[in-house]
Amino acid sequence: MKFLGMKDNIIFVTMRIQNFIDVFEEWAPTAYAEDFDNVGLIIGNPELECKGVLVTHDTLENVVEECIKKDFNLIVSFHPIIFSGLKKLTQSTYVERVVSKAIKNDICVYAIHTALDNHRFGVSHALAESLGLSDIEVLSPKEKTIRKLTTYAPKNEAPVLLEKLYEAGAGKIGNYKECSFISSGKGTFKGNEDSNPNLGVKGEKTEVDEVQINLIFQLHSQQKILHTLFETHPYEEVAYEVFSLENKNQTIGMGSLGELENEMDEDDFLNLVQNKLNINMIRHSKKIGKKIKKVAVLGGSGSFAISSAIRSNADVFVTADLKYHDFFQAENKILLIDAGHYETEQFTKKLIYDNLIKKLPNFAIALSESITNPVNYSLKWQKKPQ
Repeated sequence: MKFLGMKDNIIFVTMRIQNFIDVFEEWAPTAYAEDFDNVGLIIGNPELECKGVLVTHDTLENVVEECIKKDFNLIVSFHPIIFSGLKKLTQSTYVERVVSKAIKNDICVYAIHTALDNHRFGVSHALAESLGLSDIEVLSPKEKTIRKLTTYAPKNEAPVLLEKLYEAGAGKIGNYKECSFISSGKGTFKGNEDSNPNLGVKGEKTEVDEVQINLIFQLHSQQKILHTLFETHPYEEVAYEVFSLENKNQTIGMGSLGELENEMDEDDFLNLVQNKLNINMIRHSKKIGKKIKKVAVLGGSGSFAISSAIRSNADVFVTADLKYHDFFQAENKILLIDAGHYETEQFTKKLIYDNLIKKLPNFAIALSESITNPVNYSLKWQKKPQ
């Protein structure tokens, strides 16, 4: 980032594409994207100076044209334009044409997709809020995203090391920070002729009053935490262990779970979904005469979370892309609603835009005017009278 000056209390800076990538990585780390996904910078050079950002749901040809007309050079897209490997660029498909046009015009494309799906306040949370839910929590927590660091340090130097590790992101859990467990003991070591010990003399056994430090941390912080450990630790050789924990992470995962202010009939809830999502057609499982109070939602394709919704004792599960046999899983326990893929994700574009504006209020950032939903609906056709 380069400071250019200030006018009328507005700070003018130049930013590289990488600066925006850093903002996204802090907000929705790609470390939490699903393995099948393709997120991050998909097209372009991160060292380019950014001239403006266009936020879109999908990167289509008209979106690239919109970016060119605005003289911007970064498209931030929810869905990735390249999902599986490209073997040629002949412009015979819309994907090849988009990629070719973006490259030709030096436009970078960044996709956030399941990194934002797994965000506590991401795609599904926005859907839950649109339906008026409260006490919103993660429906299906993501596994193996919590790790534990164990290290050992001289007792008198441990406070400084701990403080630096806290600053790097260690010791955070839920609504708490600076969480650690420390136990005292004796540490021993004996350096060889090539060693350069900070304490003791090489070739002689040294005994030190030490503490064992235990800290948990989020997966995406590991590189920064270990770098801080090596930079701050007083020993030449740092003894440490990193463990992957099986604990469920209640702040990262797919879907959201919340409650309506007042329970309602199934028909009333179906109408609520249609009104709030502005849709005329809706697919659902058999109505079972159950009052709706506890609601599970998952924006986009969510059939994999039906069992999670049932285990959570939700009365209804709102998602998209349910297949014929998926509806059988309701088994008179829950009302399943397929409200459409784009429709359940429609708040995502604004969510990304609002986050960027909050972080970078004085930069050129715009919402794409293109509606990229590829699905169209027709009401029952009736033959006109002769």
